[in-house]
Amino acid sequence: MTENGVLPLTEQRNPRTMELDTLTAEQLVRVMNEEDATVAPAVAREIPRIAAAVERIAQVLRQGGRLIYVGAGTSGRLALLDALECPPTFSTDPQQVQAIVAGGVTSDVSSSAEFEDRADLGREAMVERTVGSNDVVVGVAASGATPFTVAAVEEARGRSATTVALCCVPDSPLARAAEIAIVPMVGPEVLAGSTRLKAGTAQKMVLNMLSTAAMVRLGKAYGNLMVEVQPRNRKLQARAERILTEAAGVTLDEARQWLRRADGNLKVAIVMASSGVERREAVRLIAAAGGHVRGAIAAAGSHGQGGAR
Repeated sequence: MTENGVLPLTEQRNPRTMELDTLTAEQLVRVMNEEDATVAPAVAREIPRIAAAVERIAQVLRQGGRLIYVGAGTSGRLALLDALECPPTFSTDPQQVQAIVAGGVTSDVSSSAEFEDRADLGREAMVERTVGSNDVVVGVAASGATPFTVAAVEEARGRSATTVALCCVPDSPLARAAEIAIVPMVGPEVLAGSTRLKAGTAQKMVLNMLSTAAMVRLGKAYGNLMVEVQPRNRKLQARAERILTEAAGVTLDEARQWLRRADGNLKVAIVMASSGVERREAVRLIAAAGGHVRGAIAAAGSHGQGGAR
């Protein structure tokens, strides 16, 4: 119940699925698909708040700070998934984007549920990680009322961290606790209270936006290509080679040669192949451009160092 005794939106019954148990398999999945179609518009209505959070995240990460997700249950596991995908996609340090899940990341469903109501543990998690002004803490909870998550965000805000709420209920304790409240209102679930459905989908969409958009702002993309791939295995080596062919217009054989000359650094290889500069100069240009490949190539061209391969 909310403070006024009304069930939160995420717990209410959906009037469009009251006869759910009478439907055929095709009817079931069709109605689920129809309900899922309402999620993207709900997220779209939150774009101004999402963009504001992205700018703060990028600013903090640029200064060597951290993005810390906090959640419990499904919300915490979705946050953990997003954090775990950042190192292989963007070559981030595992500590730069991290997730705190009630009960710990290795806990099972039953044991993690016991910790959701422990506000003290949420506060302790912020203290243990010495959260401060150079961090962004994103609390993720479909209902916006999970004590562990709300307390963590309150503690983080009290320690001068930037705080963001990601929930699906307006004016919830979590939304009120954070500086920036992202609240995609997806309404009642197909199966009442099962927030791994529409609410979970909305949360994953927003989490993808927060991390991906922030990384792009930091120069970890060139066009729509990921350019900080670490070629640590055959699959990633092949991906780096393909990206280089697209970015610099070279053949696969040439891409392999440029990557060798760049010591496997894809960004450096792109600037070298596109501008004809040597490795050391490419590294300098990238640093001067704040990590952005496009800026480095433009700077090389402005100094008459373009085009040679």
